[in-house]
This record gives sequence, structure tokens and C-alpha cells, in this order.
Amino acid sequence: MSVLVLLEQRGELKPCAFEAATAAGKVARAAGMPLNAVYLGQGLSDQKSLLSGFGISRVFAYESTSLNHYSNETYVPIIAELAKELEAQVIVGSASALGKECCASVAGRLDAELAQDCVAVQWDGGLKVQKPIYAGKLLSEVAVGGVPAMVSLRPNVLAVEREAEGMPEVVHREMPDVPLRAVLKNVVEAAAGTVDLTEAKIVVSGGRGIGGPEGWPVLQELCDALGAALGASRAAVDAGWIEHMHQVGQTGKVVSPDLYIACGISGAIQHLAGMRTARTIVAINKDPDAPIFKICDYGIVGDLFHVVPQLTEEANKMQAA
Repeated sequence: MSVLVLLEQRGELKPCAFEAATAAGKVARAAGMPLNAVYLGQGLSDQKSLLSGFGISRVFAYESTSLNHYSNETYVPIIAELAKELEAQVIVGSASALGKECCASVAGRLDAELAQDCVAVQWDGGLKVQKPIYAGKLLSEVAVGGVPAMVSLRPNVLAVEREAEGMPEVVHREMPDVPLRAVLKNVVEAAAGTVDLTEAKIVVSGGRGIGGPEGWPVLQELCDALGAALGASRAAVDAGWIEHMHQVGQTGKVVSPDLYIACGISGAIQHLAGMRTARTIVAINKDPDAPIFKICDYGIVGDLFHVVPQLTEEANKMQAA
């Protein structure tokens, strides 16, 4: 019996992989089970040192150019078969867009219980998780009764901790012959320097208050100064001012950054469902009665086109210093 962690990569190990390894390590130590990891992609040898301190005994590395990019038809069979081989009782992944799909598919193959988008994971005589419900208004505590069990951990909710000694052993595996019904022909990469919204430490979002698509450059300048990702409310997306990939909320992406700056966003419950777990929320709005002021940590009543440039100027000064 063991615990298995899925190490998500996109050319290199993603920050959420280390968060998942931290959570899996705590579960493994509490349960008295060895911790293994699986890596699908290329270039693990250059990143092996980054996996020290989590208590991972072995990393099963399936390295192939065909695994550089996620494919349900290749990733899922490999992970499911490895989990059976290792008798994995608990499998921990990341609740990224790809991670949630992968975890759901693997859980289906293993007939495993699945808890998605969790914010805390522990072992106390059995697997227990915490996850937001009712659009993030409540935090539920769930005891997962059966095994194997799968958990996906929301990015940015857990501090990376290296509490164990030693470097994991890398076990190289050949990619199995998997019959494919679909073939990945081309991948369009995001522009260089673009920060992934779901994993960003800082998010700057705009809503109806930006007035139109011409308002985004003001927010983008602040993003560039802070190293932040650009988000948007559903109202801005529905108006056609920005692509859906930037939408934060119940019908968009769920984010948990250290800092969330909401510009011209009223604070509808659907939007709050996607960002209320941020550690610090700053709201900028001309309407002093905007609902978002009820949940923010810092509120600025004012025109975002006056306030945001001042924040950008100060951020640039701090960077220069």
C-alpha cells in the first residue's frame, strides 16, 4: 500500500506539483505508507533536485516527446495502471484545468472515490478533506470512506513544505503502447511572460466598470508591474471585451492568489465564488455600496482609471528600488 502524487508539468514542474507533493507527503507520513510520484513528460533529470524534502521514495518517470503535452488517452491509462501496481490507497493531484480532468478520468478507471478542488487534505485514521461549497460560502469537511481515493488540490492554497530528508529514486519507464483515437497535431503556447491565471500569486481583474475593451491596457500595465495575471468578470466577457479564458467566477476559473485586485467589479455572487478564497482582496469601485466592499480586505472608492495608474507607478518604483 502506498500514496501516489501526480507531478504536473508544462515543460517544467509547475508550482502546483510541489503543493500536491507537500499534501501527499503529510498524508503518507500520517498513514505510515511510502510516497511515490509519477512524472509524464521530459527533462526530469534537470529538475530532480527540486523534489527533495517531500519524502518521495520513488519517482516513476515516463519520458517521451509524445507526453510533453497532456492527452487524456495517454496520461490516464499510464497513471491508472501504475496506481494498481503500487496499490495506491490515496492519489493526490492538482485541481488545475487539466488536473481535474485527469483525476476524474483516473478515478473512473479505478472506481475510486474522488474529492475535487480541495483546500486541505489530511489523514486521521482515514482520508479527510476540506472543500468549498455553495459558491465558496461554506467550507465542508468530508471524510472519504473508501479506497483507493483521489484528491485534487486547489492551486495556491497550501504552502510548500520540505519536511523530509533525501532525494527520491528515479525509476525510468518506457511509454506503453497506448491505442489512440485522437492525435495531438499542434499546440498554441501562451505569449512569453503570460502568467497562468489559476496559479498566479497576484491577479488583477476588471469588470463592467472598465467601460469597454479599451480599458484593459490600464490593468495590463499593473499586471506587468506586479507580475500578475489578468482576470475578468463574466459581465466583461459576455460584453465581448475579453476572451473567456480570463473569466473568474462560478462559470469561469477559480483562483486563490495571495492578492486579488478587483477593478470596476460590483461583486456578484457568481464572481465571488471564483475568488473569495484569495488571501487578500483589494476592491476599487466608484460605487461605495458595491457588494464587493463587504468581503474585501481593503476598499478604494474611486475611479479605477485614476487609482490603477497610481498603483502601477508605485509598483514600478518598488521594482526599481
